[in-house]
Parts: sequence; structure tokens; C-alpha cells
Amino acid sequence: MNTKKKIYLDYNATTPVDKRVVEEMLPYFTEMFGNASSDHFFGWDAEEGVKFAREQVSNLVYCKPTEITFTSGATEAANLALFGFCKKNSSKGKHIITCKTEHNAILDTMQALENEGFQITYLDVDAEGNIDLKELENDITAKTILVCLMLANNETGLIHPMKQIEKIVHSKGVKLMSDITQAVGKIPVDLKELNLDLAIFSSHKLYGPKGVGALYINKKNKVEVDQSVFGGGQEKGIRPGTLNVTGIVGFGKAAEIVFSEMKEESIRLSELRDKLEALLEEIEDIAINSKNSDRLPNTTNVSFENIDGNQLLRKLNNLAVSRGSACTSNLINPSHVLKAMGLSDELALSSIRISLGRNTTLADIKFAAEEIKNTVHQLKKAMV
Repeated sequence: MNTKKKIYLDYNATTPVDKRVVEEMLPYFTEMFGNASSDHFFGWDAEEGVKFAREQVSNLVYCKPTEITFTSGATEAANLALFGFCKKNSSKGKHIITCKTEHNAILDTMQALENEGFQITYLDVDAEGNIDLKELENDITAKTILVCLMLANNETGLIHPMKQIEKIVHSKGVKLMSDITQAVGKIPVDLKELNLDLAIFSSHKLYGPKGVGALYINKKNKVEVDQSVFGGGQEKGIRPGTLNVTGIVGFGKAAEIVFSEMKEESIRLSELRDKLEALLEEIEDIAINSKNSDRLPNTTNVSFENIDGNQLLRKLNNLAVSRGSACTSNLINPSHVLKAMGLSDELALSSIRISLGRNTTLADIKFAAEEIKNTVHQLKKAMV
């Protein structure tokens, strides 16, 4: 029987709901349980909860509450934004630019848009995962209506230079959308400063409940999206249906907490990540992916040469780490992100993502590094 402690190091996949968030949500299950659209005091209480949460979430990302539309998560928000925007603006052109290292929530939606007759350009990345800004500029044509690039990569933690990207895109008269899901709550995200036209993010990545997310639509830039889901007038008709009041209230509280604690937590996690990487680099034939670029403070992606990735993960049964995105981790395929960065299938399959979070301690880091060292040593010894 395995008596060793289990350590969760997959915070980019999801986070535990903060107890303070749970406490905020509880009354909305049994006491203030009304439908936020009902015209009586139960509905008014629910509506007030949603209104306050909208303010909390908008405060986190520095935008107006009216620019936030609540959804079931970032994936739904991506679909609403992309299909809604492209439908509204298809008369201006049907060309979209994105990147090969985007999350599948974006890439799969782009494929669906291709089936609808849109032309998609997928930007290449270098060995660190960075796009070529000149290539981006050159790929924008008179038919380009949207550029969609994530702020921070979910697998490597790499942060794109969004302000530079924004200047290029807007100078061409094109709109800019970003998946900011992994960045929000980990680093400051100021939507007003970034001047994004559309953005998507999710509650469960920042210690809030699953099943709730947000779509940001820039009012100042007069961005419009067509309705693509029908059945009610909730959320300005963009996302109709009975609101998940309890989840939204939790999202709001989680946003409030990360906003107040982010600066100190970011420094703490960055120090832990650097310590972890220093310990891991004592192992021969490993590489930290995207190490030389701007990254999220909590994320490490490491590749092990000549190691069977399946055996590595099975033997690391005291550590919750991942190969990459949780949305595709059940598929034994090499990471499309790492392949785009030039890694071979074999090396991509022997890579793991370690993402730290609020409950991660220095003791956890030391334990994890020792477990990984011992496991890699055992696997290499068995190969001799």
C-alpha cells in the first residue's frame, strides 16, 4: 500500500475551490435560490448577487461590469465570441489569424469556422513558443477581420507580448481577441491597457467553481457579436438561459480574493518555481521549455530525453502532474504546443507540465523534485 503523501501540481488544469468562496456560495443554494430573472424578492436577491459578482470580476480585469457576459466557461465563451463576431462581420472579410499553440478550445472552433468557409492562418512559433511579430503583420490582409492569440500558454506558461500585438493589429484596422484564461489571477491583466476587443476566461482556474466563465466585449471599441444561441434574453441575448447564480457568486468572490492576494502570491510561486527548476536541472538530459522567455510565475514544462513518458507518469503516482492541457490529456498524443516548438513526437511525449498553486509549499517542491529525480534514475537504469 502506498503510504506516501499525494501532492497536487496541476493547478493549470483546475484549482480547488477556496473555502471563502464556498462560504459565499452556500446561501445561494438554499436561501437566496431565486431565478435572477424573476420579478419578486427571491429573484431580486439573486439578481443583486449577480450584479455584485459582475463588479468583482470586472474589477479583477480592469473593465466595466457591462462588458462582462457570464458563460458556462471559457470554451463556451470562445464559441460565442468567435462565431458571434465572425457572423456579424463576415461581410467585411472571412480571414482570421491565430497560432499553432492555442488551446484546443480555440483551435477546434477555428476548424469549425473553416468548415463555414472562413480562411484561417495559423502562425508558427520558434523554439521558445514565441510568434514572429513581423510574420503576424505581413499575414494581415484586407480580408482579415480578427486576430486571436492567447495571452499566456496553458502548457509552457509563455506570455505573448500582447501590447505589441495590439498595436500591430489595430494599426491595420483589425480586431483582436485573446484567451486570457491562464493569465487571469496569476499576473495582472488590465483589459483597458491591453485594449483587447474580445477576451475569454474561466472561474475554475482561479479557485472558483467549475461551470462558469466570462466573455469580455470591449464597448469603447464598439465590438458587436451576433447572437448564436437562442431561448431567452438573459446576458443581453448573447448567452440566454437561466443564470448559474451560485456559480457566478463564487466566481465573483474568487476574483475578489485573487485580486487582493495576487502580488504576493505571484512572487511566492515564482520563487518556488525557480527552486524546482534548479533542482530538476541537476538531472542529466532535461530541458525546461520556454525557460528563456517571459512566463507565468507558476508554470514549468520539462522534457526528459530517452525516457518513456507513459512509464514516467505511471511511476510518478504520488504527484499530480500532466502532459499538457487537461482537455486532451486522456489522448496519448504528443502535445501540439511542444511539436509546434520543434520537439519530436518522442520528446514531446516524455515532457510533463508542473503547475504550482495556492497550496504548494517549499516542502512539496523538494519532495516533487526528489520523486522525479529518483524515477528518472530508475527508468534510465532499467534501460541499461
